[in-house]
Amino acid sequence: MFTLGGIGFTAPWLLLGLLALPILWILLRAVPPAPIRRMFPGVALLLGLTDDETQTDKTPWWLLLLRTLAVALIILGFAGPVLNPREEAAGSGPILIVMDGTWADARDWTRRADRVEAALDEAARLGRPVALVSLTDLPAGDLPFRAADAWAADLPSVQPEPWAPDAEALADWAAALPDEAFDTFWMSDGLARDSREALLAELQAHGTVTVFESPSPVFGLRPAGFAEGGVALTALRAAAGNALTVSVSAHGLDPSGVERELAREEVTFGAEATEADLTLDLPPELRNRVSRFEIAGVRSAGAVTLTDDALQRREVALIAGRDDREGLELLAPTHYLEKALEPTADLIDGDLLDILLANPDVIVLADVATVSEGEREPLLEWVENGGMLLRFAGPRLAASDVSRAEEDPLMPVRLRAGGRNIGGAMSWGEPKQLRPFAETSPFYGLEVPEDVTVSSQVMAQPDPQLSERVIASLADGTPLVTRKRVEQGQVVLFHVTANAEWSSLPLSGLFVQMLERLAVSTRPAQPTEEDLAGTVWAPDAVLDAFGTVQDAGTLPGVPGERIAGGAPGADMPPGLYTGEDRRIAVNVIGPETQIAPTAWPSGVPVVGLDVVEETMLKGWLLAVALGLLFLDILASLWISGRLSRAGRGAAAMLALALLLPGGMAEAQEGDELALAATSEVVLAHVVTGDAELDRIAEAGLRGLSQVLWSRTSIEPADPIAVDLEMDELAFFPFLYWPVTPEQPIPSDEAYAKLNRYLRHGGMILFDTRDADLAGYGASTEAGRKLQRLAAPLDIPPLEPIPEDHVLTRTFYLLQDFPGRYAGRGVWVEAAPADAEAIEGMPFRDLNDNVTPVVIGGNDWAAAWAVNENGSRMFPVGRGFAGERQREMAMRFGVNLIMHVLTGNYKSDQVHVPALLDRLGQ
Repeated sequence: MFTLGGIGFTAPWLLLGLLALPILWILLRAVPPAPIRRMFPGVALLLGLTDDETQTDKTPWWLLLLRTLAVALIILGFAGPVLNPREEAAGSGPILIVMDGTWADARDWTRRADRVEAALDEAARLGRPVALVSLTDLPAGDLPFRAADAWAADLPSVQPEPWAPDAEALADWAAALPDEAFDTFWMSDGLARDSREALLAELQAHGTVTVFESPSPVFGLRPAGFAEGGVALTALRAAAGNALTVSVSAHGLDPSGVERELAREEVTFGAEATEADLTLDLPPELRNRVSRFEIAGVRSAGAVTLTDDALQRREVALIAGRDDREGLELLAPTHYLEKALEPTADLIDGDLLDILLANPDVIVLADVATVSEGEREPLLEWVENGGMLLRFAGPRLAASDVSRAEEDPLMPVRLRAGGRNIGGAMSWGEPKQLRPFAETSPFYGLEVPEDVTVSSQVMAQPDPQLSERVIASLADGTPLVTRKRVEQGQVVLFHVTANAEWSSLPLSGLFVQMLERLAVSTRPAQPTEEDLAGTVWAPDAVLDAFGTVQDAGTLPGVPGERIAGGAPGADMPPGLYTGEDRRIAVNVIGPETQIAPTAWPSGVPVVGLDVVEETMLKGWLLAVALGLLFLDILASLWISGRLSRAGRGAAAMLALALLLPGGMAEAQEGDELALAATSEVVLAHVVTGDAELDRIAEAGLRGLSQVLWSRTSIEPADPIAVDLEMDELAFFPFLYWPVTPEQPIPSDEAYAKLNRYLRHGGMILFDTRDADLAGYGASTEAGRKLQRLAAPLDIPPLEPIPEDHVLTRTFYLLQDFPGRYAGRGVWVEAAPADAEAIEGMPFRDLNDNVTPVVIGGNDWAAAWAVNENGSRMFPVGRGFAGERQREMAMRFGVNLIMHVLTGNYKSDQVHVPALLDRLGQ
């Protein structure tokens, strides 16, 4: 292909025809020889006469230029011009296209597929055979070289896998490559691996290697863990650079069983940093619902980490040193422990040896002084393997000799004989308060109430390690809580009783918070191959390379030894695996995983994935040439005087139509919108820019329209999508506006239209679709976005919908307004301050205005939505209760539209008897 600038020509020899243009110019410009001039007296009779038909003696220069341009464009068009022609790679012979095919490729897999398709097209033009190989799914036998066109149909079936290539299998495959020469196009995922160097050397031995890499960053997310009461996460990026902020979101099932985003927090990578730590402070009930964490906006399995039983409710065993005092519950040693831990943990009881067989997460000993020799060894082994032993002092421990002369392995510190209490030999005059917690304490950040005091305690012996083990102390510096690490586990001692005998701590909310901080900080030790030997784990759910959770289907079980290894592969895809009594998550990124960019040798060319689209210009040039020839015809008729005035007007109109097709189309489109919106009642939704959400909004209004058609006298037409920037709003009585955190803020002109719409009787239903987790103006992403969207609007004061509001009775009698979520928090225009109920009337005398806005988060469109066949698109709740909730959502929609169209008609009707009485009727 001959290239000139940014334009190539498939038939460049036709360009030689341009050399004939000067000859054509001369021929067209030539003037015939002048005639012999003879004087004839009768010519004087013709002077002053004119002829209707005139003819020029030579072609005007501008018409000649027009014809020359037309001929030049015809020559250029048939020469096959191509804009942005692809550069053909040098070389001949077979081409091997290697794709890493890992989870890191998934972030821009479409671009990679486009680049491979472009390479196949180029190979097809050059007649070079191609073999396409994914390193995560190596072919058996020889390289599958075949015609490039034959790969086009198979390309969509090539997909990335959520694991890295197996280094051993890759080395065997590289060693078995044939001896023939071939060039290699390597579609790299951009991550460094030890197996790359040997494979690159092998491929270079067969021919040239060209690497294609994306400049977009690679992100990863390590498994979640506990860090002093919070959920600790570490985000990774392959290449260091400028400071960067990403969002990490937690996903799980809400109370109705629908998966949704439960929490979101931002984490910032420092300049030149490849790791960023984040601690999420989630309530236990919310934490127990989390099924996965992910980096928002990144389509990759590496940016998703699944959670297993490590973040679920803990098993806590309670053992008391003495029984309840005559059945007095409030004096029981474990009463306050049970009340504090029941909401966040599963409590078990029994003998210590039986409890150890159950392998709980925490064992609490309340005033247990002595542990028998038969119990001590297994209890210590349990602690060393990751358990937490939580001990409380009491009269028994204070009177015993435990951990006196030397430190007991099951105690964090040595203790003094006796204790410290009011009126004793070592006592203080008044109960002592707590000192604020130090930064090194797991309780740091908890507020210490002033009414929490301690009247008795067991005292710790001074020791060089004592200061390191104190995590809470009294105002005078004496230890209140001490802790000692024992290999993977820990032993914690509260130097007071677990009930209110020695302190008021168990009576306070601080006690609950301290236990929560300690309980969630214990995570079961990572199982080893010995722990899981001989077991088989069934896959429950698996991750694909794009980070989507899928059902495991009929995948076979995985041996426990393989699960303990942790590295996913074709025999063990990442996902959740279920055993007899627990679930284990296998993630793409492990606790110690590091990701780094690939460092290619200097002799290997590395290019991007951008594919420049070729544009054939032949049709455009020939179309312009025909247009010029048409103008040539009109100009010739005009010069010769054969173009009438009517013909000139028709030509001008034709030219205007050719030059301005868009304007007429836009005007026609605007007229069609106005006609469709005003001919019938039409419900409209605001275009958000999210195609899926706009589709749901349209389907929701379609379902509501069908219900209105079948149950009321309202017969709406098909719903219409409204662009706030371009469309007129006055045609629509009702707008449904779903709120997303990503939708853009409208312009000032759009807000002016919205305010006019609201002032003249229009209604907008704002739906944050977040189940109204924190109420109107919530701290959710959608709630904060709603505040920004509504700030420029002229909205009256709002209040939660009162029980006597017209919306509760415009068609159906309602007191709940559910959608896909069952939330009561729906906000409407506040009633006037002087609105009072008249004696004998069931409702207040409200104003006659339709509330301009209704705000909620119940995702009404999803509850209303039906597809083209009239079937429900989304589940609502479960079983009969769910269908009842959907019916109530439909009734709320009917009431809403009736209120828009009839105003406070229903409210006025209740006052008719009073009005008739005043008129004497």
